[in-house]
Amino acid sequence: MSSKAKFSYNSSEVELEMGVGTMDEKYVDFSQFRSQTNGVISLDPGYKNTGSCESEITFLDGEKGILMYRGYPIEQLAEKSNFVEVMYLLLKGELPTADQLAAFNDDIKEYDMVSEDVTKILSAFPSSAHPMGVLSTLTSALTAFNPKAVNAKSPEDMHRAAVTLIGKFAVLASWTLRKMKGLPLNYPDSKLDFVENFYQMMFKRPNRDFEMDPIVINALDKLLILHADHEQNCSTSTVRLVGSAHTGLFASISAGVSALWGPLHGGANQAVVEMLDKIKEDGGDVQKWVNKAKDRNDEFRLMGFGHRVYKNFDPRAKIIKTAADQVLDKLGVHDESLEIAKKLERAALEDDYFVERKLYPNVDFYSGLIYRAFGIPTEMFTVMFAVGRLPGWISQWIEMRQNNEPIGRPRQIYTGHPKRDFVDISDR
Repeated sequence: MSSKAKFSYNSSEVELEMGVGTMDEKYVDFSQFRSQTNGVISLDPGYKNTGSCESEITFLDGEKGILMYRGYPIEQLAEKSNFVEVMYLLLKGELPTADQLAAFNDDIKEYDMVSEDVTKILSAFPSSAHPMGVLSTLTSALTAFNPKAVNAKSPEDMHRAAVTLIGKFAVLASWTLRKMKGLPLNYPDSKLDFVENFYQMMFKRPNRDFEMDPIVINALDKLLILHADHEQNCSTSTVRLVGSAHTGLFASISAGVSALWGPLHGGANQAVVEMLDKIKEDGGDVQKWVNKAKDRNDEFRLMGFGHRVYKNFDPRAKIIKTAADQVLDKLGVHDESLEIAKKLERAALEDDYFVERKLYPNVDFYSGLIYRAFGIPTEMFTVMFAVGRLPGWISQWIEMRQNNEPIGRPRQIYTGHPKRDFVDISDR
């Protein structure tokens, strides 16, 4: 039995349908609100209180620090699963059988070759170009080399488009790093699994033996899992909004890459490392910078603390903190920035200022330190984020198209000039 919410306006009353999601998320259906109130709309800057869609993919409870993909807690997936299996889960809705997983891996490898013509586009970029700008351009360019439209009603077409983009995107991401470092491009190796393949394409040199440490590969696998999807964030909303115009998958994902580039979104892990380096260069006095963060008159802000959604400890941060310790210990990396990070974390967890505001470390706080230990430049951190987020973007795009969602068209409140008459230039 559905319940109603009542809205009083100009001595009249409007009844709105209410509903409840799977995890007891209560909502009011405003889809008919404007028509029922003769043009009144809701104003919600940043859409902090507005649900743009119904989705079966990811559940996030920021108050309790819960993140689940298709109902599976992120802690279990990070511990027991792997990135390819998680990609399948996000795309298909269920964990694969052994045969399904093997077939999925084979399909990704079938479509992971990138046209040599794409290398001509890559070569046109200066080595100083930001990797995210390069990645966005190359992703969009894939449309020219894969011009066939995706039939949203065909599961086969959707699957082929998904595995094609997954396979090629990892190649493009690795090429952005090779371009940046002035190294020859590497190509996929069909004998390796997805994460190993991605790693070797980034780091293998033609004149050296190449070995992959299981601890490093495991940490990279976990990072990709933790970034795979995160509900209706800025980049995911961008992918769905662009796709709602029936824009192609590759172009929609390219738009998502650009949205992720922002320092308030995917670029946050780069900002964390730059902040830690700044504190180190200043002498490493953590308390000084904690005091600056607490000073309302100081522009300094601690990066990597707090989250727009999480009002509890980011569950991904707990997992990745352990991985950071393992990787740095295994690689023998003594990173002063990591020690500063640990001091900052302790200060934030013990200082009433941060505790009262629930400013806990988030996933960005540690992920950048791991990437740097791998030898990945800070400008590449967001590219790594994009590789992890890709299956989530694709899953969200597919869901949006299969649900036949209407084209996104937010309203606005106009605050400009009222109607006024044109004045001839000679009279101005």
